[in-house]
This record gives sequence, structure tokens and C-alpha cells, in this order.
Amino acid sequence: MKDVMLLTGAGQIGMAIARRMGYGMKIVIGDKKAEHAETVSRMMSEAGFDTKAVEMDLSSRESIQSMIAEGQKYGPVAMLVNAAGVSPSQAPVEAILKVDLYGTAVLLEEVGKVIAPGGVGVTISSQSGHRMPALTPEEDEQLACTPPEELLKLSIL
Repeated sequence: MKDVMLLTGAGQIGMAIARRMGYGMKIVIGDKKAEHAETVSRMMSEAGFDTKAVEMDLSSRESIQSMIAEGQKYGPVAMLVNAAGVSPSQAPVEAILKVDLYGTAVLLEEVGKVIAPGGVGVTISSQSGHRMPALTPEEDEQLACTPPEELLKLSIL
């Protein structure tokens, strides 16, 4: 059994973080496109890392839970690197909110239930959030405290 890193989003930033932080761990790489996860898994395996690729859709609680369960087969989840997301150049607003807002909230909630004592996580965000005006304290509280299943119903969206 090894400590497990969950890496969501099989892109260059996530892979760079996993390479830096994941040595000696089992790295479970999830991406909506299975071929992307497989490519990153192969590249990291060839560099000496212990990896497993899985198809994972960040907009689906069931898919997130499945990835976590896969990771737990190898040991305790000790690290989360969330580098998954979509941008305005990739998807419509509804999809962005379902992945980047709802999916991230669900991922943090689900990993929070199982992460090992002393475990850590990082979520990578895009610059898109800086294109809008600052949120009010009330809006910040709504986004921080609303249960994931209710997030997409907030009037501020």
C-alpha cells in the first residue's frame, strides 16, 4: 500500500505538480477524455512514477466517487491535485459552472470525507475569475457555504 495522489485533469499543469509532489505515491489520473489520462499516465510511468489512468467527469458526483474509490484500492488518499476545468473558449457558461463550480465543490466535499490525516490538496484555477468584478461578502458566503447540489440554483449565477 502506498499513499495516493488523485490528479484530476490530465494537462500539463497538473502533470507538472504530480511529477514534483507525487514521487513514491500511487498517482491516479482522471480526465473526462480517457485517452488524455492514458497519455499522461504513460508519460509519467516511463519517467518512473506509479500511475493509473481513469476516465473521470468532474461534473458528475458518481464519476468523482468512482475515481476516489479507485484510488483507495492502492492506499490512503493523501493528496489531491485538481487541475480539471473548462474555460470560455472551450464550453458554454452552463458547462463551465457545472464543471468548475459544482464539480470542484463536489470533489472537495468527497475527498474531504476520505483524505488521510495530514493530507493536502490544491485546486488550480484559471484567470477567468479575474475578469469579473469583486464579489460582495454575501456572495462569497453563498458560494462558500451553499451545498454543492444547490450551487447552480444561486441567483448570483
